[in-house]
Amino acid sequence: MRKTSILVLILASTFAKAQLSPAITSWLQNTTETGTYYPKGNTTLTENNILVNCQKVEYSDEYVYVTATGIPAYPTGPFSDGNPSNAENQSGIYQIPLSPTKNEGTPDATTGNNIGIFINGVALFDYRDGVAWNPTTNALCGGPGNPPCPGGPGTLQDWNRDAIPAEMGGFDCAKGHPAKGNYHHHQNPSAFKLDKDVLSDICNLYDAEGLYAIDAESHSPLIGYAYDGFPIYGAYGYAKKDGSSGITRIKSGYHLRNITARTTHADGSSVDDGPDVGATYFLGYFREDYEFVASTDEDVLDEHNGRFCVTPEYPDGTYAYFCTVDENWNSAYPYAVGPTFYGSREDRKVTSVNETTTVYTPSTNAVDVLGQASIHIYPNPASDLIAIQLGGLTRSEVKITLTDMDGKEISTTSIPKGSTIAYYDVQAVYEGTYILRFEDGVSTITKKVSIKR
Repeated sequence: MRKTSILVLILASTFAKAQLSPAITSWLQNTTETGTYYPKGNTTLTENNILVNCQKVEYSDEYVYVTATGIPAYPTGPFSDGNPSNAENQSGIYQIPLSPTKNEGTPDATTGNNIGIFINGVALFDYRDGVAWNPTTNALCGGPGNPPCPGGPGTLQDWNRDAIPAEMGGFDCAKGHPAKGNYHHHQNPSAFKLDKDVLSDICNLYDAEGLYAIDAESHSPLIGYAYDGFPIYGAYGYAKKDGSSGITRIKSGYHLRNITARTTHADGSSVDDGPDVGATYFLGYFREDYEFVASTDEDVLDEHNGRFCVTPEYPDGTYAYFCTVDENWNSAYPYAVGPTFYGSREDRKVTSVNETTTVYTPSTNAVDVLGQASIHIYPNPASDLIAIQLGGLTRSEVKITLTDMDGKEISTTSIPKGSTIAYYDVQAVYEGTYILRFEDGVSTITKKVSIKR
């Protein structure tokens, strides 16, 4: 009888672990690796001695609590617009609901500062940068170098600046930057250099890094959670919401308006005039330059930039946001979440955990990254430097070993969790054909590479 009871408990425990929500199991955990950054005006990578990714995940019946520094595994900076800040430890605890529900009332608008958290603990911001148009002075207000806006910081105006085009020069290679030390992304966190049309040359200064690399052949990974509790995915998903189709780019339902003067909003409401559309204040400079156009196409998102659909992590379906990009993989408004939430938004950063929780420890640190990832080696043949890029999201460390054709090891490197790229300096390696061996603790893959000069 006792043996039977023990067996039931073991089976129940195993079943419970198998049923854990992706909101518990998807975070990138780390307690040993520290981050790096590029100081202002310097392309020398510098250690910041701050742990990267998430340090602890615990959960109750209703919430998952994620402890994180806000520092990614990929390098941050430099920020070429004069931003005096660097990414700093946020010492955050984030309380995410495990069973989020649709807000049946008036949708909650997204806000300035954090509106979500990526699975590496980095903050998500919405479209805005705190700068707007003051019709009284006929000039910009808010933000560094401008007088305050009417109503004070955080108050929405009739014409609010879009951070993506306005702050392009200040984003690092991963399309992020800090606000008073709070490093964050407004948009899809994949490196500029990996876009089909490269809008920023900041990646030319150093490694082309980001949270994940877009792969048009695979469903994008789950990369975060919004402050209403619903998941956020990358740029690609199933063409049909029920998952019975191939992969396609998931599209925003927002489009630029056909206007030359800024006198009304898209719903026709009369507002204080903004500046005319022109070279300085081009169409798309302000968030209100966009309008939502509903579509019956299943790969076009709703007004919140999401849809109810099947995903790899949610085979029974979930409401999910997508980080939208255009056909050139450039960020497309509203970028991730917004301008309103599907569910009820709350401030998810808490000072402590005030209920009984279970600490989630993955059964193994090894995740089969290589079984699905595309591996890009360039240039091949190479003469002095080899770049190795993993498609998708790296959920466990990938060890890379360079050997000769007889199996003799020449050097090793690795790609850590939440990063995508590694480099080999082969200037001292003789010409010939070599083997790159990739190991993630589950799978092993080998690729040939040639050294020619």
